[in-house]
Amino acid sequence: MKLALVIPNYNHHIAIEKTLAQLAKFNLQCYLVDDGSQDETRYLLHAMVEKFAWVTLISHPFNRGKGAAVTSGLRQAYRDGFSHVLQVDADGQHNLDDIPLMISTSEQHPQALISGQPIYDESVPKGRLYGRYITHFWVWVETLSFDIQDSMCGFRIYPLAATEQLFSQHALGERMDFDIEIMVKLYWQGTAVVQVPTKVIYPEDGISHFQGVQDNVRISWMHTKLFFGMLARRPRIISTRFLQQKESPQTQVQSPKHWSTMTERGSFWGIKLLAQCYRLGGHWLCRAVMYPVICYFFLTGSTSRLASLDFLRRVQQQQPNHPHLSREVNWRDSLKHFFAFGNAALDRIDAWCNRINLDQVDFDDRKILADQAATGRGAVLIVSHLGNMELCRAISVHQQNVKVNVMVLTQNAENFNKVLQQLNPQSSLNLIHVNELDPSTAMLLQQKIDQGEIVVIAADRTSSSSQGRVTYLPFLGQDAAFPQGPFILASLLDCPVYTLFCIRQHGRYQVHVEHLSDSLKGPRTGRIERLTDAMSQYSQRLAHFAQLAPMQWFNFFDFWRKDELVWRNTQHSPSSATHLPSQDR
Repeated sequence: MKLALVIPNYNHHIAIEKTLAQLAKFNLQCYLVDDGSQDETRYLLHAMVEKFAWVTLISHPFNRGKGAAVTSGLRQAYRDGFSHVLQVDADGQHNLDDIPLMISTSEQHPQALISGQPIYDESVPKGRLYGRYITHFWVWVETLSFDIQDSMCGFRIYPLAATEQLFSQHALGERMDFDIEIMVKLYWQGTAVVQVPTKVIYPEDGISHFQGVQDNVRISWMHTKLFFGMLARRPRIISTRFLQQKESPQTQVQSPKHWSTMTERGSFWGIKLLAQCYRLGGHWLCRAVMYPVICYFFLTGSTSRLASLDFLRRVQQQQPNHPHLSREVNWRDSLKHFFAFGNAALDRIDAWCNRINLDQVDFDDRKILADQAATGRGAVLIVSHLGNMELCRAISVHQQNVKVNVMVLTQNAENFNKVLQQLNPQSSLNLIHVNELDPSTAMLLQQKIDQGEIVVIAADRTSSSSQGRVTYLPFLGQDAAFPQGPFILASLLDCPVYTLFCIRQHGRYQVHVEHLSDSLKGPRTGRIERLTDAMSQYSQRLAHFAQLAPMQWFNFFDFWRKDELVWRNTQHSPSSATHLPSQDR
């Protein structure tokens, strides 16, 4: 690794000598680029060359912009045989004590672009700080990844071979858009980005050449071009990364990780941003922002992607000519599955915010719940992660404002549920956050039932703490584990039990409610058979609707994994699980 320095300078005469004095100890060749400075600065820079023998001055006859100055330095260093360049600003913003860390990181990743990730103090102008977050967002969209956390920091080490290749193929912006554009296009080219946290200050006597209107317009136009450039490259990016991960042995070796230990992907502020887009522009704006993010999750989420492919192939085996699947299920079907998940999130927001008109809903079984509501006693609805469970909101409006309570596992959708509640705090759909089914949960739900309310429980996911309290039932050609807990809880509540499925077909929502039992409570004798029969009816209906609308199946994990594989490091004994033989045995 042969490293040089590049310092662009336009009328920075206050801090340049101090900056060069601090850099002297690193004993690096330095290309100091004068970008058409005024006489005072130009004379000073010539004096610096006389004072520091390791400094070479490159002069532009007129001001061309920071990007042009950096480009001149990078290309000259490449011609002189250097392999890497450390770019440092001339205004004293950067913490030069972090240079050894930058260099060691570059030595560990010689093919990567090493960039500072700024840590600001109170000196940063708030307008520029907030403006950076807009650029961060668009860079994430343009790269279909979160790999670049900051694209505007001018403290970075360039790998010159990759940089020269980019320069020979593309013309880049020459002003304040340069730092962003070169990082995004190097990333497109296949150059990894490694970011190193570094403190950045804005000196009180510092000179800023950022032109508010002109540079913001320039950067906005650059993001527009990069966005459409990403759209043109998207199929190649998706297929290349998918094939790379498919060929990698690491993607084929999956640890036995239970679904409930998988954290929610996506930060609170990211989901909040989507919600704001929904408020401002509805579905079209939200999709424009969301689809590139979904592509990123598709590319990086090998576990979810493989689970999606496995499920869709099972459906295709059951129905070889399924209208929604390719004859041979491939990554395109899985990507459609991911997009369907994103669209379902918008459906959830629609339902939560009362934007689904009841005339959009086919609810032929509404009389079942109307008759139940007339009794004044509550009921349990057994649902699944198929389709739009939040349409229970429509049920609460339809059935004389009956309150609907939905049990959710706290840690797995906390950010999304938090944003939903902020969107419509007055919703009569109540989320009951639980970590597991326990006696206190049962007591709370009993109060709801006694008050004539509806309790909604999903029964298609086992709990990581259930320690084998599952029943294995045939599901799409192979036994799958179904949790006993929801049905045991329903029996304790001693109330009518119904199944509910809501899917979207032909642009309309279809709600299907079926009576399962007047009560699952009964004599101890025959209890297991009674619960097993109810679970079997539920699993059969779930299989029916999953095959009817496979793209609305949102269990992105190995649904058929034996629980004993997940719990093999616990005190659990697999013999405690009830296993029902498949019909073909």
